[in-house]
Amino acid sequence: MVELLQHSSFAFITIVSVLGLLVGSFLNVVIYRLPIMLEREWQAQCDELNGIENHELTPFTLSHPRSACPHCQHAITAMDNIPIVSYLFLGGKCRGCQARISIRYPIIEALTGFLSGIVAYHFGFDWSCAGALLLTWALIALTFIDVDHQLLPDSITLPLLWLGISFNLLGRYTSLEASVIGAIAGYLSLWSVYQVFKLVTGKEGMGFGDFKLLAALGAWLGWSMLPSIILLSSLVGAIIGISLMLFRRHQSIIPIPFGPYLAAAGWIALIWGEPIKLAYLAWAGLS
Repeated sequence: MVELLQHSSFAFITIVSVLGLLVGSFLNVVIYRLPIMLEREWQAQCDELNGIENHELTPFTLSHPRSACPHCQHAITAMDNIPIVSYLFLGGKCRGCQARISIRYPIIEALTGFLSGIVAYHFGFDWSCAGALLLTWALIALTFIDVDHQLLPDSITLPLLWLGISFNLLGRYTSLEASVIGAIAGYLSLWSVYQVFKLVTGKEGMGFGDFKLLAALGAWLGWSMLPSIILLSSLVGAIIGISLMLFRRHQSIIPIPFGPYLAAAGWIALIWGEPIKLAYLAWAGLS
């Protein structure tokens, strides 16, 4: 099997894409459950600080209780949980009560499988591919959690930062020095923008999770990729933000999460960062 994956790009990309579909199904669970788990943990801590008796709640983890329809509580069986296939077979409806199942579930599964296939094609059968897949899956989870809750959990961003430095101990994506500097510069750059914006306007322009996510991307890709990531994410964020206000009457006082744009820009830099950086330097006359 190892020899097959080493010598057959088609087999390797296919297997990784199928693995991505399965991981996408798990990411749906993470995206839904992790914020609830964090809220319960924070509430328990607040109750303890306030001296409020903490009544034991039903355990809620990534694996417990078993996934069920939110409308009729029909337990989702293994046959109902096959990525994309089950959604199509069930016609996008619950087997028990025929309530609509959000199309976002198969979209996340398909997106994860598709991006995983691109990573496999780009890196080939190598440890660099394994690391890039972990980064890709984490960015997908962070993107949708931030869209839903405007939250980038430390339980994902901080391990992601240290994982990036760990992979670069052997120079998988950049040198160790560039990785450490990237983590520091990534955090401090957005932290500085946050402090200046708060000083001028008296408002918070972004969350601390954005600092940590950019620090993680700097740890993976090195400090030289940070300008490209910041410029690309800011450009896309500005375009989408203005579009929302113009076409959907999105009020300017309603915050727009920045994490998804950072995640998208970071993934693009992972795959095509070097050509983009060289093209930008050539355009600016710096190369």
